[in-house]
This record gives sequence, structure tokens and C-alpha cells, in this order.
Amino acid sequence: MASPLIEDHALLSDQRTTALVTRDGVIDWLCMPRFDSAAMLCSLLGDQSHGHWTLRIAGGEVVSRRYLPETMVLETEWRSPTGSAVITEFMPIAASDETSPCLQGDTRDHSDLIRSVRCTGGTVEVEQELRIRFEYGSVVPWMRKDTDVEGRPVLAAVAGGDALAVHGPALTPQGRCHVGRHSASANETLTWVLTWHPSWMQIPPAPDLGDALEHTVSEWSQWLGQVRVHERYAQPVARSLLVLRALTHRRSGGIDAAATTSLPEDFGGERNWDYRYCWLRDATLSLEALLTHDHVNAAEQWRDWLLRAIAGDPDQLQIMYNIVGDRNLPESELEHLPGYEGSLPVRIGNGAAAQYQADVVGEVMIALGMMRERGVQESEWSWPLQKVLVRYTEKRIDQPDQGIWEMRGDPAFFTHGRVMVWATFDRAVTAVEHHGMPADVERWKQLREKLRAEILERGVDESGSFVQFYGSNEVDASLLQIPHTGFVPADDPHMLATVARIEQDLLTDDGLLLRYRTNGQDGLEGDEHPFLVCCFWLVEQYATSGRTGDALTMMDRTLACANDLDLMAEEYDGTAGRMAGNFPQAFSHLGLIRAVDAITGDIRD
Repeated sequence: MASPLIEDHALLSDQRTTALVTRDGVIDWLCMPRFDSAAMLCSLLGDQSHGHWTLRIAGGEVVSRRYLPETMVLETEWRSPTGSAVITEFMPIAASDETSPCLQGDTRDHSDLIRSVRCTGGTVEVEQELRIRFEYGSVVPWMRKDTDVEGRPVLAAVAGGDALAVHGPALTPQGRCHVGRHSASANETLTWVLTWHPSWMQIPPAPDLGDALEHTVSEWSQWLGQVRVHERYAQPVARSLLVLRALTHRRSGGIDAAATTSLPEDFGGERNWDYRYCWLRDATLSLEALLTHDHVNAAEQWRDWLLRAIAGDPDQLQIMYNIVGDRNLPESELEHLPGYEGSLPVRIGNGAAAQYQADVVGEVMIALGMMRERGVQESEWSWPLQKVLVRYTEKRIDQPDQGIWEMRGDPAFFTHGRVMVWATFDRAVTAVEHHGMPADVERWKQLREKLRAEILERGVDESGSFVQFYGSNEVDASLLQIPHTGFVPADDPHMLATVARIEQDLLTDDGLLLRYRTNGQDGLEGDEHPFLVCCFWLVEQYATSGRTGDALTMMDRTLACANDLDLMAEEYDGTAGRMAGNFPQAFSHLGLIRAVDAITGDIRD
């Protein structure tokens, strides 16, 4: 069976973990109870034998699908020769999330996924196949009939510390899976609930469909609030904000980069990475987008996450952590999985956690500085933390790094990274001089000026363009972020020369932007597709340098890469017209928000 297209998927989330469901009713990716837990439905990276839950209308076809307004609750309309139905799928946000005991840093002792079928006319047959496989499709569970704590019958699956229970009309064994076929007439509703719980605990009761749906809809819509952008972009911005929230752990405040691992940047190649972690860079850029749209509480929660994650010896700072702030993310390969469209290896964990990337502290300092500008008060430890980060940066000021794109080749002095080192000292000086934070800034000011002179001498070529790294004759889309730091404005001659080079070297024939030319310098085989956040960065640069028409054109081209639910992956293959890379990608969605914010003032009806 051919792999479903990445863009055929919808995202479900309870703000603790996620699931992906295809247009035709297959949940082929599910991790419980946390974003980075081992998948128990994993056919996305293999085939049906690696776990899936298929639920569809027999002989039917999908007429439409949508999220309920301002939510992550999915509604799919089906039509068959005998009738019609609406399937509603969501992961309920329980009212008890705020008060119940934590389990290993999580919020509750169970997680639910609800799939409900309402016949809207005639009669329909609901057909299912459920194949549970724990540990990324490698472990066949013990399946049995059981009862929950209230005595209701369930289908139970157990393997090690994990257990799943399925409430709803009974499924029957068939080989090494379970199947079902149930009839529904007009106005009749059939509901199934899949619940994860620790195997040593009693099976929890299923939530009431009406109560769970009402509360979950309310939680999403109240969090989103009013989206204040031009109506032309209100829907994609709202969806992007919801995606960022869906990838944010409800209690810890950590923000994951994406919901998946090992969806390829190069189909059939080795560029497959686990993105179910919290990169400081990605999270801080997400934080800026959330702050711009008045989600201050999310910003404060993330700052508290940061304090916990990097507590202790500053020399042990990492570029990424897991969703609750743990730092041990060893990279390994799952050799039993054939990979998405044969893209190998399938990786879990991420070895880039051990890299030095010079830009990361600058990103954090910019975000924390933005919080101050928005009137968010420093906590007891947040300013001491920032001073520690400045000392960390000073100690490594002469150390080359792997760059924003996590090159697995030789370290270098990447120009974007050097500008971010400059930004570290700049934001620290600003905190003292403009906001009264206590510190002696003379040394920081000296280093800031020294870095400025160095960057303008070594990070610029004869044409006046910034270069990818010192001594390079290449450009890199990360250079489009330089005006965001305040190092130079968007209309500075160096930036205009850089944009001209980027347009010449990195713009593809289909109007999208590569992040850099691989040329083997990143230490990996193969190539990759245009990077969507870089396209949005170019929109932002055009808008802030007066090229409004070009900004609008590029914006429309990049928005066209989203699927019908306004979800975006990491990359887009413009030639084949399909998404590539992990999905949905926080980087892409935060780039969308910032691009809209940059051009909104110039939009006319």
C-alpha cells in the first residue's frame, strides 16, 4: 500500500500529545501519553502491520473535512450510496487537567482519543480495523476483553507499562487485529474512545461525549481569543496559533518543533530527524509570535520551563530538551521500520542536542527582551538566568559552531550565528540601560562593538552581501533574520545586496526558497526541498524593505503550500506539488504569523 501524502493528514491534540489522521480515516501516528512517547500506531513510518486505526464509512467517500471553528476538533463529512454521516474526532482536554496528580511530569494518569460517527441521513455502515503495536510497531500487545472501573466492557491491550482500552460497540478479533462493522441510521450516533493508561492501574471510564466535546471546544476557542489581523489572513493566522498551542505541553510550557519523527526532507534519503522536542530557538520564535498576539501567559509559562530546563551548570546548556525539560535525547535508529516511502534510517532522539549552535542564546535573549518590552515583569530568577547566558556566550565567543541548520559537517563561524552572539550582548545592555536591570555593562558593550566590527569585516563579501559563514562565497536564508535582531535595518545596503544574492542562488523555479545550497557541506548525502519558514522570512524582508507587491506575491505562493486544513510541513516539493519533512511544523506556522504581521499594515481591501 502506498504511503499517504503528508498533506493528507489532520492533527489532533490534547496539548500533551498528538495524533495524525488521514483524509480517508486512518490514524497512522499516535504517541501516548506524551508527544515524545513511543508510538503505538506507527504505520506512517511503515505499513499497516506497524499499527493503525482505520474507521470509515463502508463504500463511502469524503465530501469535506474541517476543524470546528477556533478548535483542533476535526469533522469529516462522508457520503455513501445508502446514506451520509459526519465523523467527529478529537483528543479531549479534560477539566481535571488542572487539578489531578501528575505522572512523570505529565498532567493526568490517562489520555483519550474519541471518534464519533453521527448518521445524518439514510443508513450507513461503519467499518473499522484496529491494529495496536506498541514501541513503534515492534511489540504485539496482549489483547483481552475486560471492564473499566465502572464495570463497562472494553477491549484491553497491554504491553509492559503501557495499556490501551477501547470503549464502544464491540470489535472482534481477526488474525492479529480487531475489526468491526456497525450500522447507524439517521440521527444515530456511534462512539469509540481509545484510552491510554499505565498498565498497573485500573481501566478509567470513558468520558461523556457531549461533556468532553463541549469542554474541549471551549478550551481551544477561549485560548485563541480574537485574532487581530487583516481578514485576508485571519484564518491561516488563527490556525497557526492553534497549531503552536497544539504543540505546547499544557502544564510544562515546553513547545515541540513538530508532531512527528523521520518524515523525510529528501524522499528515499537519509535526511530524517526526530522533531518531537523543544528547541530553544524554535520555542523562542514561537514565543515571539504568541506574544505579538497577546498570549502573555504562554510566554510566562515557557520562561518557567526554560528556567527549569537549563538549571544548574551553564556549561551544560543544550540547544534542545524534551517537552518537560529533560536533557537526555540519545539518537538511535529503528531498524524494524522501512521508513516513509523507504526513507531510512528512521530515527528517534536527536544527536544535534550535543551540538554548539551560537545563535541559540541570542534567540532566547531577544525573546526575553520582548517580554520586558511587553511589560512582563522579571521573575526572581529570570534576570540572573540571563546573566548566566551572557557569561556562557562570552566564554564561547571565539568558538565556531554548527549553525542554525545543525550542519553535521565541520564547525564554522556562521554569520547569522555571529549576529546572534552580538544580539546576546545587545539585549543584555538594553536590559540594564532601558529597564534598570542590575549589572555592570561596560564589558558587554565592548564585546558588542567588537562583534559588530568583526561581522562587517569578515561576514560580508565584495558585493556587500552577507555570506553564509566567514570565508564562504555562499548565502543562506538565515541571513534574512539579521534585521530582526536590530543589527541592521531591512533596507540597509548590506541586506539589499544579500537579498539579491538569495534571489539569485536560492529561489527555485517554482517560486519557493531553499535554506541553503547543500553542495555536500552539511555532511549529509542527497538534497532537500524549499524550506517554508525561509519563504516567510523573505516575505517579511520584502514587506519591511518596501517591496510590498513582492511580499504579497511570495505570501500567496507560500500559503498555497498549506493543505486544506491550513496545516504546513517543514518543506514543500514545488515540482511534485507535495509536502516534505515533519508535520505540522511549528517553524513554518510561526513564520506565517510573523510574515502576516509584517505585511498587514500594507494590505488594502
